[in-house]
Amino acid sequence: MDAAALEAKRNKLWEDYAKTRDPKLREQIILEYAPLVKLVAGRLSMYLGYNVEYDDLVGYGIFGLIDAIDKFDFKKEVKFETYASLRIRGAILDQIRKMDWIPRTIRQKQKKIDSVIKEIEAENGRNATDEEIAKALGITDDEYMEWQQQLLVTNVVSLNEFADQGTEAPIDRSVKQRFDTPEESMLKSEMKEMLVEALSLLTEKENKVMTLYYYEDLTLKEISEVLEVSESRVSQLHSKALVKLKKKMGKYVGVFSV
Repeated sequence: MDAAALEAKRNKLWEDYAKTRDPKLREQIILEYAPLVKLVAGRLSMYLGYNVEYDDLVGYGIFGLIDAIDKFDFKKEVKFETYASLRIRGAILDQIRKMDWIPRTIRQKQKKIDSVIKEIEAENGRNATDEEIAKALGITDDEYMEWQQQLLVTNVVSLNEFADQGTEAPIDRSVKQRFDTPEESMLKSEMKEMLVEALSLLTEKENKVMTLYYYEDLTLKEISEVLEVSESRVSQLHSKALVKLKKKMGKYVGVFSV
């Protein structure tokens, strides 16, 4: 089924459901958009590494999809996929936050890394390298990479902030009537400049992972095949790239969320 036919099918489904609120049609809509939950869960799993089971993320996301379906107004000129993605992501992150399962040891590691980075950069007047950070911490480069993988869970907080901001967006406005304000245009321009500078900090492989994942929409498995490395190595490269981007871009690192 081509894109036009798929859109026509979905529009008809929404029209019928808006008129009847038939539970059977609601179930069909859930099944129709279930792949969207898997997409959002897959994106978040890149942040969380192997700390959370992918199937659990999908399970949490389904509740967000159902909530989006129940609250969506088909008459408004807003794409359901955009609206639902925010609800799905928010549901997943809310559930993870409620669990509060981030071990104290991981929080302590984050504080140690932050402290060491500040000391190195204050002394040298430049960004600290991974090797310098590992040496200052008294651990090997491989152990530091493992720490970074574990610390992905701490990104949940910042990701949740972006999810919360997203749900406050004026989704009930007509797309045709929506234009950037001068302030928003300036913000986007500033963010693009920071992004270009931040990407220059990445290694060739880290840049490749970010490009393949966020711009080519390849899966973790597909990227591992392209780069001829393991899926865990791809996840580690993604983690290291995010750490570097976060230091440079601050709050704008949210462009790499779902």
